[in-house]
Amino acid sequence: MGKAYLSLGSNVEPERHLRVAVDALRERFGEVVLSPVYRTRAVGFDGTDFLNAAAIIDSDLDPLALNDWLHALEDAHGRDRSGPRFSDRTLDIDIVLYDDRVMQGPGNLRLPRDELKHAFVLLPLVDIAPDVVEPRSGHTLAALWRGHPDHDTPPQAVPFP
Repeated sequence: MGKAYLSLGSNVEPERHLRVAVDALRERFGEVVLSPVYRTRAVGFDGTDFLNAAAIIDSDLDPLALNDWLHALEDAHGRDRSGPRFSDRTLDIDIVLYDDRVMQGPGNLRLPRDELKHAFVLLPLVDIAPDVVEPRSGHTLAALWRGHPDHDTPPQAVPFP
């Protein structure tokens, strides 16, 4: 159905949870283009650092069904949704872009995802899809990164097994 650009993050046993997520994506969707992994500070709460990455998949699911599938994957790996919105996460996977779709809802699904404004979402996507155009602004991801406040002090990539 379309090309989905995902943001992946974890700050609870992050190496293990990101590896599980990538393996599950490959098992379900086949080839996965994976960005470098970055260590970043928690945003919105005082917590341990996150490991963040981006992935591109060719999805046979529409955005709503893919979002449901990703939530089920998060839940299967201990994602606790009962606490505050900004908190420690075993696994957090969001659809940031899906082709050039612009949509709102249901629930928290918004394309493009507002979190694209954060370096921990934008930079990994730039690494694997710099020429992709963000449909609301009409700018490429690379152009958005060049204008980002963290452009001159980006997070550093970390080895990922």
